[in-house]
Amino acid sequence: MRWIPKLTGSTGGGVAALLIAMAVMLSGCGINTIPTKEETAKAAWSEVQNQYQRRADLIPNLVNTVKGYATQEREVLTQVTEARAKATQVQVNANQLTDPDALRRFEEAQGQISGALGRLLAVSEMYPDLKSNQNFLSLQSQLEGTENRITVARRDYIVAVQDYNTEVRTFPGRLWAGVYGAKPMATFTTTDQNQRPPTVQF
Repeated sequence: MRWIPKLTGSTGGGVAALLIAMAVMLSGCGINTIPTKEETAKAAWSEVQNQYQRRADLIPNLVNTVKGYATQEREVLTQVTEARAKATQVQVNANQLTDPDALRRFEEAQGQISGALGRLLAVSEMYPDLKSNQNFLSLQSQLEGTENRITVARRDYIVAVQDYNTEVRTFPGRLWAGVYGAKPMATFTTTDQNQRPPTVQF
C-alpha cells in the first residue's frame, strides 16, 4: 500500500499564504493596469463625443438665427446643415477605438462641420444687424466655449490613449496585453490646421 503524505495544518496554511503572496505580486506587476488605462481612455473618448454633440446641438439655432437676417446665404446655410447631418451619422463607440479608419471617418465628418461653421461665421460679418443680435451673440459665445471644450477633450483623449498604448506595447504590459487580447487604440491624426476651431468674432 502506497503511503500518501497528509497536509498538516501548517502546510495548508503555507499553501494559502503562498497563494495570497502570488496574488499580491500579480496585482503589483500590472495585471490591473491595462484595464484601468483602457477605461480611462474610453471615458476620455466619451467626453470628446459629448462636446461634439454639444456643438451639433447648437447648430440648428445658429442656422435659424442667421437665416432670419441673411436668407440669401442659402448655400452656406445648407452646407452647415448638411455637414451636421452627416457628422451626427458617423459615430464611434468605445469598442471601435482600436480601428483607425473609424476614427478617421469621425474626424473627417467633424472637420466638415468646422469648415462649414467657419464659412457661416464669416458670412455673418457682412450683416451688422445680425452681429448685434443678442441671440446670435449668445450662440457665438456658446460655440466658442464648446470649441474650447472640444480642444481640451481631444487633448485629454490623446494623452489617455498614449498612456494606454505605451502600456500595451512595452514590458511587462505587453505580456498582459496578450492575456487580455488588448490592442493599441487609435488617436486623432488631423493636421494642426484642421484641429483649429473656427474663428468666433464678436
